[in-house]
Amino acid sequence: MARPRVFDIEKAIQTATVMFWKNGYEQTSLANLTEEMGITPPSFYFAFESKDGLFRKVVKHYVTTYLGFMAEAFRQPTARGVAETMLYGCADVYSNPANPRGCLIMNCSLPSSETAVQVRQELASERKARRAKLKRHFQAAIASGDLPRDSDPEELARYVMSIGWGLAVEAQSGASKRDLYRIVARAMQAWPT
Repeated sequence: MARPRVFDIEKAIQTATVMFWKNGYEQTSLANLTEEMGITPPSFYFAFESKDGLFRKVVKHYVTTYLGFMAEAFRQPTARGVAETMLYGCADVYSNPANPRGCLIMNCSLPSSETAVQVRQELASERKARRAKLKRHFQAAIASGDLPRDSDPEELARYVMSIGWGLAVEAQSGASKRDLYRIVARAMQAWPT
């Protein structure tokens, strides 16, 4: 008969979220994870199968718990509102003193070695999917007249994504919420009208 799990899986995922966010994927070792979670390696493997398996759960948790504002952004009535809500939301999360600095996904997307190729590819696919969703939204905004006809939805989607990643890097480098808000305000001055 299998022994019952003796740890809170949601708490373990939250603990791992903070660890990956602070340290990145590669610098967060299995030994660090099990020690911080207070579990043994066999319990870890039983619950998560692998570091990659845990990381996938962490990314889902991060998106749901910390990036919930993204869903609100896509409910905005204008393309500009979508971009502003998304970017100001990023600034809030990335600079919140209760969180590690920057973005968990960004911190894990730029590894220094080739050991995390699959993780990097999965994160790149998620970024590509988010950019595609923005592009579709901006295409609809052009069709409805919310954006000028000569707007390039792909370019605008890349612009918003690039500003968001830049905010993550700035926050990781110590920029304050006020600094990040000023960057967003400056970036939105280039928005097509």
